[in-house]
Amino acid sequence: MSRLIVISNRVSAPKGEAGAQGGLAVAFAAALRENRGIWFGWSGDRTDQFTGQINFNRTNGVTTATIDLEDQDIEEYYNGYANRTLWPLFHYRIDLAEFERGFADGYQRVNERFAETIRPLIEPHDLIWVQDYHLIPLGQELRARGLENRMGFFLHIPWPPRRLLSSLPHAVELVRTLFAYDVIGFHTEEWLEAFRDYVTGELGGQVEGDLITLDDRCVKAIACPIGIDAKEFIQASGSPAARLAYRRMKDSADGRDMIVGVDRLDYSKGLEERFAGYERFLASHEESRKEVFLLQIAPPSRGDVETYQRIRLALEGMAGRINGAYADLDWVPIRYVNQGFPRPVLAGVYRAARIALVTPLRDGMNLVAKEYVAAQDPEDPGVLILSRFAGAALQMPEAVLVNPYSAEEVSDAIATALSMPLHERKQRWRALMDGVEREDVIWWRKRFTDALMAPGQTLDEAEPDDEEDDVPAGSDAG
Repeated sequence: MSRLIVISNRVSAPKGEAGAQGGLAVAFAAALRENRGIWFGWSGDRTDQFTGQINFNRTNGVTTATIDLEDQDIEEYYNGYANRTLWPLFHYRIDLAEFERGFADGYQRVNERFAETIRPLIEPHDLIWVQDYHLIPLGQELRARGLENRMGFFLHIPWPPRRLLSSLPHAVELVRTLFAYDVIGFHTEEWLEAFRDYVTGELGGQVEGDLITLDDRCVKAIACPIGIDAKEFIQASGSPAARLAYRRMKDSADGRDMIVGVDRLDYSKGLEERFAGYERFLASHEESRKEVFLLQIAPPSRGDVETYQRIRLALEGMAGRINGAYADLDWVPIRYVNQGFPRPVLAGVYRAARIALVTPLRDGMNLVAKEYVAAQDPEDPGVLILSRFAGAALQMPEAVLVNPYSAEEVSDAIATALSMPLHERKQRWRALMDGVEREDVIWWRKRFTDALMAPGQTLDEAEPDDEEDDVPAGSDAG
């Protein structure tokens, strides 16, 4: 029997209704509750000197192990290479990518620190599952420290086209480190095919089915789209907090149709283009202006990175200009909110919304689209407007799909959604909901771990309890 060890840049302990957390945090909580294991990563806190001290905790059945990082680590590894080099490049924004040698050095140093720290916690039969672009070289660093366990890597963002990735200094060396893993996962066939193209075209690798061979290493590369914990989210939609949020939104709408967008404040989410599309709708549908409003929830992120400061200022300017041009004494077209909310509250907001605008310019998956569908009233569901460039679009063709760069397409989609008859809304929703329930987070986890396990290997099943005595002895739990 094997444990599942998840390693990611940040670790978020499961929270109750009082705290908001992202879709990935919820996904791992759901997965780790089923298996005795550890979720390891950065705490998000700073330290004057890196010591490798691990802080253990156990909350809601999930054991976490975290470390603190120095200011230089955070600036070079996280703000630098991860979010000013890899993130824009992998989201097709080479114009925003910054290539600094110090960033790359910090990225490598922190991956080495992660490997050195987690290595003593890993038992011989554990399955290791490394997450996302922050930790691409981690598998190679663990192998260098003698680890022979089965290891998998999952990329939660797009994999860029071959010619785009070739602009990254030392891209060949970075991609080669992925061959330390046994399984590599992507959300879509498009990202998987782009990876294969780079490995075969730039490195001379060979592809046979799911297997990719490079020199003396062979990895299995699969498309494995992540889902949500559908049952849990449906329950959250019926919670007191969700019902209260629903009533508040309905009361404040005063009979108008609400359009909702919920996105982390990021240039990849297409928020400026979304505002432009909504503005086009207001300009071309004068009869509908005061019948709708857009609620855009955009909690800020990566505030230390200048690019994110600029987009916040740009959106504040657009919201102010659109409201100034179209608002009336009793109506404001855009409600722009820069804060996060607990998931039950968001579930109530989703349920109250006639339309969800999920229009990223490029997205690995996008779980907001799936959460919106799961929150709907089956007897009166809303309409999902979804970018063709979100990974979720391949699983959700029944949504109203749009090109987010086209203000006209977004405007037309809003008009279509507002006039869509109930029978069509129910038909689209039912097809979407079937997919959300069928390919949920448990399906995602099982598909990946089944590919990762050696023949005859099984995962250790956790007992359904919340005892704290599973925290390793000598830890700093609390």
